[in-house]
Amino acid sequence: MRAVTAFLLGLCFLAISHAWTCGQAPQLNNVVQVDAGQGQVVAVDRNSYPYFLIGSSWYRMTTTRFRHVSVGRAGLWATTTANRVYKYVGGTFLPSTGLSMHQVDAGGDQLVGVASGSYRSSCVRSTIASLYYRGSLSWTYLPNTLKYYSCGPLYGCWGVDSSNRIFVTKSMTPTTCSTSGWTQIGGSLAMIEVATDGTVIGANRHGNVYQRTGISSARPEGSGWVQIPMCMKIRHVSYDLGQLWVVTTSGLLLKCTH
Repeated sequence: MRAVTAFLLGLCFLAISHAWTCGQAPQLNNVVQVDAGQGQVVAVDRNSYPYFLIGSSWYRMTTTRFRHVSVGRAGLWATTTANRVYKYVGGTFLPSTGLSMHQVDAGGDQLVGVASGSYRSSCVRSTIASLYYRGSLSWTYLPNTLKYYSCGPLYGCWGVDSSNRIFVTKSMTPTTCSTSGWTQIGGSLAMIEVATDGTVIGANRHGNVYQRTGISSARPEGSGWVQIPMCMKIRHVSYDLGQLWVVTTSGLLLKCTH
């Protein structure tokens, strides 16, 4: 396994543009999803176990099986393989009752999620998300359907629907979950992530990675897409503090800097 990994990384160094430098992240086998926020990094492997990165080592957080984990200003949240929503509090994952979610995002002050089955997007107000300990979560339905949904604290939220169309809302009020309305953006992505600094990066169904350019307070929707060259097909990406975390379709985890 190490020989194969070294060979693939060698190809990466030859193939990736000089603008990005990628290498193997702290080793975690068979990764399917990664999320970075507030200087923290979490991941899920093919056995559906969640891991937390401390220094250069990964630590399994629980034996509960999760499909998606997210860490950010709203805390550390996750959805199980049965679509139950959990929050990590005091070293333990605590279950909530209420709506079932297949994906959640904690990048903003509020918690957002996509309901299992219907793909209806929802939000938990910041005052509830930050203080949640256990019991029922009060979700606010939003007027759109998305399969993947991500927010940041600066320039609103982004999402993709079941047809891989891309949508943005330029602002979301964390205390009320009200938005400025959703606008479709040109392009096609299978997943998308919004970083704390407003960076927007996603991967399409072909395994290619793209970054949104021109994002600012005056233009939260940005102005275009630029491809980030990768030597392998990519399943999932996340960005935080100048580092791009990349999961390949083969389960290899890379860390790239710009």
